[in-house]
Amino acid sequence: MGEVKLVGTWVSPYTYRIKWALKLKGIAFDYIEEDLCSKSALLLQYNPIHKKVPVFFHGGKPICESMVIIEYIEEIWPHNPLLPTDPYERAMLRFWIKYAEDKGPSMWMVGEGQHKAEQNSLEMLKIIEEKALGDKKFFGGDNISMLDIVLGLGHWLGGEKLLEAHKLHRLHVWLKNFKQVPVIKEDLLDLDGMLAYLRHQREMSPATH
Repeated sequence: MGEVKLVGTWVSPYTYRIKWALKLKGIAFDYIEEDLCSKSALLLQYNPIHKKVPVFFHGGKPICESMVIIEYIEEIWPHNPLLPTDPYERAMLRFWIKYAEDKGPSMWMVGEGQHKAEQNSLEMLKIIEEKALGDKKFFGGDNISMLDIVLGLGHWLGGEKLLEAHKLHRLHVWLKNFKQVPVIKEDLLDLDGMLAYLRHQREMSPATH
């Protein structure tokens, strides 16, 4: 099916989305770590619009934007599907993916000390819990779906503690289950390492006024 490569960076949740999708489908790939403080000629050549990771290569052809890449992976490698086979269920899952993408990290910003923003975040999480997850183990039922991969962003934002603290029990259990799936567990970001890295980057950046 052609050579598969992924250009990403270890602190990017969007890079991990692609890694998880490929591993859940059992697709071998080469990984290239990108230094976003000194962007490579490869990144600038193949993502000249946004100059961001991830960039996915299949048969030498580059594709950018994590959800575009995951949809492509699903089309090319339909085994171990990340979308339901039923057209209506597939449409509903895509609806919730768009909802999660539109809300982005702001959906997880509770405990930030800003009452209105926190209330908005909790309302969004409750909607996801009640309307999309329900009583299922994963958003895809017994198996991880594309929506589970999208909402895996919650790990970067301390989601497990956050959900427990705010009594979103079903989402709390979901995130724990998600992180225990072997291909997810073996490729989860070290949050302490990420925070140390970000502190170092701030210290190294010149002061601005």
